[in-house]
Amino acid sequence: MTPRGGRRPSRGLLITFEGGEGSGKTTQARLLAQRLEATGYAVTLTREPAGTEVGRLAWEGIAQGGLDPYTELFLFLAARSDHSARLIVPALEGGRIVVCDRFADSTVAYQGYGRGLDPRLLQRLNRLATQGIRPDLIFLLDLPVEEGLARQGKAGNDRDAIGRETVAFHERVREGYLALAGAERRRWLVLDARRPLDELAEEVWRRIELLLERR
Repeated sequence: MTPRGGRRPSRGLLITFEGGEGSGKTTQARLLAQRLEATGYAVTLTREPAGTEVGRLAWEGIAQGGLDPYTELFLFLAARSDHSARLIVPALEGGRIVVCDRFADSTVAYQGYGRGLDPRLLQRLNRLATQGIRPDLIFLLDLPVEEGLARQGKAGNDRDAIGRETVAFHERVREGYLALAGAERRRWLVLDARRPLDELAEEVWRRIELLLERR
């Protein structure tokens, strides 16, 4: 583990957090970024799709709903392309650790498994939108769908069009995430999002320490 002092890895790292509605990934991404910064790493904390102004505009259209699945897909891809070109790729080239709340795998889970679009097509389009970059490590915050939706309701969060989708839709998304994680166990770590927040944060940190030590 690199000591405090701002030393950067020889090249950047991309760490992403994925999960269904109400899974707590946003909180865990923030906690990890704060801990990395406190340890001395140069960190960029960001999110999708609203990580840039282009992404925020795209998300406004998506959140309202009523879109054809391909229109929704292309808005997400446009946001990701701008996000990658404007923020993520430069940060990685500068040796920073990028912590991102959602990335390309969200599209495969939501638009592929959830909406029924061809996952192989989505993977090809994602490669174009991301300039071929892939996360070094992906944390999947997993929990039962109905529990996640209930968490959102208790928090008073207004649901966007995707959040308002049927339980069956969100079950397909969850199945998609688990399938993706199962296919690449070396890059994914599945965490039970029902566990206490601090326990999850510690497990995330232990896995990050291993990654950094190998670098």
